[in-house]
Amino acid sequence: MASRYPEIILDNLKTMRISDRQSQVGVEDFGKPINAGCSVQEFLHSFPDILAGSAFRSIVESIAQAHKRSKPVIMAMGAHVIKCGLSPIVIDLLRRKIVTAVAMNGAGAIHDSEIALFGKTSENVVEGLLAGTFGTTVETADFVNGCALRARVEGLGFGEALGKGLCESKAPHGDRSILASAYQLGIPVTVHVSIGCDVVHMHASADGGAIGESSLRDFRILAGAMAGLGNSGVLMNIGSAVVLPEVILKALAVLANLGYDLSGITGVNLDFVQHYRSNKQVVERIRELGGQGFALTGHHEIMIPLIAAGIISRIDSTSES
Repeated sequence: MASRYPEIILDNLKTMRISDRQSQVGVEDFGKPINAGCSVQEFLHSFPDILAGSAFRSIVESIAQAHKRSKPVIMAMGAHVIKCGLSPIVIDLLRRKIVTAVAMNGAGAIHDSEIALFGKTSENVVEGLLAGTFGTTVETADFVNGCALRARVEGLGFGEALGKGLCESKAPHGDRSILASAYQLGIPVTVHVSIGCDVVHMHASADGGAIGESSLRDFRILAGAMAGLGNSGVLMNIGSAVVLPEVILKALAVLANLGYDLSGITGVNLDFVQHYRSNKQVVERIRELGGQGFALTGHHEIMIPLIAAGIISRIDSTSES
């Protein structure tokens, strides 16, 4: 029996030798087993030099080189970075002068402030909705909204006012606060608010004019911090799907209009799910401007400590040699 359907004849198929073919993977790119007690550098070099393994090492190297050249390393981050317990890692990078500026959304500022003031954050949304209590914590609203009013009166950025307020109040857990720590170090933290998106906007103490004015000032502060990114600066977006990528795009547009060099930037998008805008604005746009862009997918609570350890180890090994 034979099939009733005709088959393609392959007798004249053009072939080639593997020695003439370009191969994308070779044994030299493979991962390596590690030994107990290996160094961070040895661990990182055990990764395959393929896909995310290669991207991971490139990100670490780019940040280490930016630090060496005194170029900006700017970390834009969603609130999950704080809720995942990573503030001490970020603060350590600030103290080491590796990260030179931080941008947050409104939720990030709220969670950071609650950690500083009360040592806890992140209420149960479902329980709160069912009970009619979600977002009604008065101490949080009074502090955050009060700082917006103060920012307007004193001409401060929103993040600056929050950091100043936490330091002046001697917040019991201020050492775990990115806002407070950065304020003490003189490093800008900017807060980019979408009116109506944050629980503090539910309260009568919220003043839209003050919130908007101080957040707009923070946009201009962030653009100023980004002005030196050209020629090996690093711009990271961690866990913000829409707000911060769009803020970044507009800041890049301002800098391009004003004639700043935007070539040679490294753009990095880190998230546990990759999203359209974050990849478009932080990875693809940076490539289109003449830089390099990387996207890594993974849980913040694993990826950020790994990257931080790699950066610190790389910088320390360079300073020793």
